Amino acid sequence: MAITPWSEEEKTNFLRMQFTAQHTYYQEQFKTVDFDIIELNGTAIGRFYIDRREDEIRLIDIALLPEHQGAGLGKLMMQLLLDEAADKALPVRLHVEGNNPARRLYDRLGFKPIADKGVYEMMEWRPEEMVRLSTAG
Repeated sequence: MAITPWSEEEKTNFLRMQFTAQHTYYQEQFKTVDFDIIELNGTAIGRFYIDRREDEIRLIDIALLPEHQGAGLGKLMMQLLLDEAADKALPVRLHVEGNNPARRLYDRLGFKPIADKGVYEMMEWRPEEMVRLSTAG
């Protein structure tokens, strides 16, 4: 947004419109989606959309403000989600673009690619896989 000739008010209005459109889409497409604001010391720093289904937990979207990326907060949020999934014996699934830096985190956390969706790749984490990995060797 920094390179646009828009005023701060125009940028804010555009971003608000984009958020509303995306939020509405998620609410309509994923009937059981939860939307959470990620806070640090009482300040909003990101968002988390999670669709908790009977047969899986689907991470729809996670986003942190740029100044809070790379500090381990995304990993912490993901680990909390994986702990929840392990307690419920459910897989976690997500879509990620191949060039998204978060892809490396998902690999490290044990997610495996299960489907190529063109620009996006579907990845899955299974609690039973992690049990096998931790007891092997």
